Amino acid sequence: MSYKLLTYAVSKSETRAGIEVGGVVYDAAKAAGVAAWSNVPAILENWKKAKKALADAAKRIESGKSRIKGTPLAKAKLRAPVMPGAIFCAGANYSDHVNAMAKAQGMPPPVNPKTLGLKSWHFQKAPRSSVVGPDASVKIPSKMMDWEIELAAVIGVKAKNVPVEKALSYVAGYTIANDLSARDLSKRPHVPDASPFKWDWVGQKNFDGCCPLGPWITPASDIRDPQNLGMKLWVGSELMQDANTSLMIYSIAEQIADLSGRITLNPGDVILSGTPCGVGAERGRFLQSGEVVKLWIEKIGELSNRMV
Repeated sequence: MSYKLLTYAVSKSETRAGIEVGGVVYDAAKAAGVAAWSNVPAILENWKKAKKALADAAKRIESGKSRIKGTPLAKAKLRAPVMPGAIFCAGANYSDHVNAMAKAQGMPPPVNPKTLGLKSWHFQKAPRSSVVGPDASVKIPSKMMDWEIELAAVIGVKAKNVPVEKALSYVAGYTIANDLSARDLSKRPHVPDASPFKWDWVGQKNFDGCCPLGPWITPASDIRDPQNLGMKLWVGSELMQDANTSLMIYSIAEQIADLSGRITLNPGDVILSGTPCGVGAERGRFLQSGEVVKLWIEKIGELSNRMV
């Protein structure tokens, strides 16, 4: 029986790890019979053991052999499924997006980085300040705040110097991320365009609430091929992004291999794998107060947030 791993509020000040089975949320620690698994980071630290224990718990619930009581999903208050230890974000990883951004800036299409022998390229977001969960409101920090739907891989096993062919075995599961970007804060004023110090990645990519995450983690065992998932993003009722993860330049496995060759990836770390075309910067259209952004990725679900 499949399940989803999530975090939900049990009071104003307390959250617990949960599993969603058949539209009902159950306490993960109670379902698995392991008191220490009261939060998702603790579960991910023991993922090799936990993934089987939680799957077995889901089977007991589905078969009616479990006496544990749950909360209907509609009444559960979901939070971000995990507070990552680190967030690595792939830049320029869909050729359609790269070409559209170049066109919007009056530049020729760039050369595919793989043909140049380059590895995948990442920047980081600050987890504790940037991550918010389903239905959270996000304050707009600038005049040009943009949306970016991304498939996010959640690491479940410590990874160092991982080969591509084994990389996906280090993934606990997948969730949805919105890599919100303040485009008008991307360049430092009064610094020459040719200067290597022109770009401001903190201003553009790191601000409170800039990484909505959720609604839960779908175990990797339920997503055999992360490179073939439909993905869509709406602003209000307008469909802005409509693509498939097959369009990535560097696959999830290649990104894990590249990153783990530079730094140890730990359980709970999250990799945002890049966004396809259809972002606001390509259109000259940006988010306004009151607008709701809804994201959908196949086999995972939906994530929505309101801009204020």
